[in-house]
Amino acid sequence: MRMLPKHLSSQLSSADVPQEGVDAALLERLSRQFATSASEHDAVGSFPRDNFDALQASGLVAFVAPKAYGGGGATLAQAREVIAAVAKGEPATALILVMTYLQRHSLGHAGSRWPQRLRERVVRDAVGHGALINALRVEPALGSPARGGLPGTVARRDGDQWSISGHKIYTTGIDGLSWLAVWARTDEPAPRTGFFLVPRAARGLRVIKSWDHLGLRASGSHEVVLEDVRVPLDHAVDVRAPAEWAPHAGSQTDVDAHASQQAWMIALLGTLYDAVAGAARDWLVEFLRTRAPASLGAPLATLPRIQEQVGELEALLHTNRVLLDELARTTDAGSPPAPHESGLIKYVVTKQAIQAVETALQLTGNHGLSRHNPLERHYRDVLCSRIHTPQNDAVLSAVGRQVLQS
Repeated sequence: MRMLPKHLSSQLSSADVPQEGVDAALLERLSRQFATSASEHDAVGSFPRDNFDALQASGLVAFVAPKAYGGGGATLAQAREVIAAVAKGEPATALILVMTYLQRHSLGHAGSRWPQRLRERVVRDAVGHGALINALRVEPALGSPARGGLPGTVARRDGDQWSISGHKIYTTGIDGLSWLAVWARTDEPAPRTGFFLVPRAARGLRVIKSWDHLGLRASGSHEVVLEDVRVPLDHAVDVRAPAEWAPHAGSQTDVDAHASQQAWMIALLGTLYDAVAGAARDWLVEFLRTRAPASLGAPLATLPRIQEQVGELEALLHTNRVLLDELARTTDAGSPPAPHESGLIKYVVTKQAIQAVETALQLTGNHGLSRHNPLERHYRDVLCSRIHTPQNDAVLSAVGRQVLQS
């Protein structure tokens, strides 16, 4: 495994990026560094800017962006290595990085409809300045766009510009983003829907600091209000008829791109929450090895009952790793599974990650629930896995339909 040079500056070139993987020592160092401030970021809900400075200095912000525009062109397996290490240290940082990775990976699809000039601009902005990007999709009335419906955010054509107005929620990482891919509909007689590229510094954009959730508190997933935000016409980077956004609509290139993007999303989010469970496992093992009640006269780790339950926990995490490794392998080989099959992996991996942390809590009792220890934070964070698209009910319904109709 080649080492990603620690001296990398903002001038990282694609030739500098390792093709076999990221150096394990670098990832371990970053993970430990992020863990030292994780509880503080969680307590106050602060954006982990120091973590992203370290990621940029290590050449990892633009790691998956297309090499043609100066990015690293990393594979899904390589991206998983990074996300696993970051999430083990501070998972909100990992979530923001996942969202940036997903947006940057989509720019490299053969079917990407983004203008080349803008694709190159956002990637080079990441390479040179560590610029982050995320999609703003969810709205108070619409909910998740994955469940259908036209967005309430409207883009109106005004001369050589678009004027965009709307209200978005769950805008992960907004305090640190440079670019926003805003999901909106046009005001045309036959509305089109899609993404409009908006600079974070655009006039008319206002953030409502409303994020105060149980877990992933440092993700800064606040609300954003857009009031007559103006962008050039070519910033309508991917706008289509609503029916063309269906998973099986469009050309075969579009269908393949959707399957690949879904696999990347499932693999990286699954990796994040599996890493949270892994951090809980590591704390549990140390606790059991050192906790020696007077009534026992030996560490809890010596009890057969404890050993059996830790073995069950290991089985859950081992299964997760096998599933995620295989998903990355097939996707990198150009054969991502169908979206409903990727969804099943998300369902199993996140369910088992939650179960693993719950097992750790059962074995530690009050110690595990104390704010003096990180286990309760790991539990709050891992529960957030249930809300990411696709949600469990949508996954199981899609698979059920597939089985019953075949």
